[in-house]
Amino acid sequence: MQVVQEASRIIKMGGSSSSGGSSEVAKMEEVYDRIRFLASSNAVVVFTWSGCCMGHVVKQLLFGLGVGPTIVELDHEAAGPEIHGLLLQLAGKSQLRQPLPVVFIGGKLLGGVENVMACHINGTLVPLLKDAGALWL
Repeated sequence: MQVVQEASRIIKMGGSSSSGGSSEVAKMEEVYDRIRFLASSNAVVVFTWSGCCMGHVVKQLLFGLGVGPTIVELDHEAAGPEIHGLLLQLAGKSQLRQPLPVVFIGGKLLGGVENVMACHINGTLVPLLKDAGALWL
């Protein structure tokens, strides 16, 4: 398991730009780039809050399957609220009933706890994890 804590990339929350709109766009682009980087460079990424019970359920399921996901605890990230907002936009409101956790497998957005559990129940989660290189069974 890898827990990312305000890691390698610092996302600047204050803008030095004179225009507020362009600094907001630049900030969101940095947040998007961070999400994309994490999702594409790790087989499984779980975005959650440190005390989220549904995040705990997803993590325990993945650990039980033998997967060591990268876990991003948004309450430990300076840009946590921005990351959370962008994840909700990426997933679309209809795809996520529970706002967190949000799971990426193989660089692709799987969704929230409902989608993870549905894939586990219908037998498609393990093949997804194998294809992503998270399992070697």
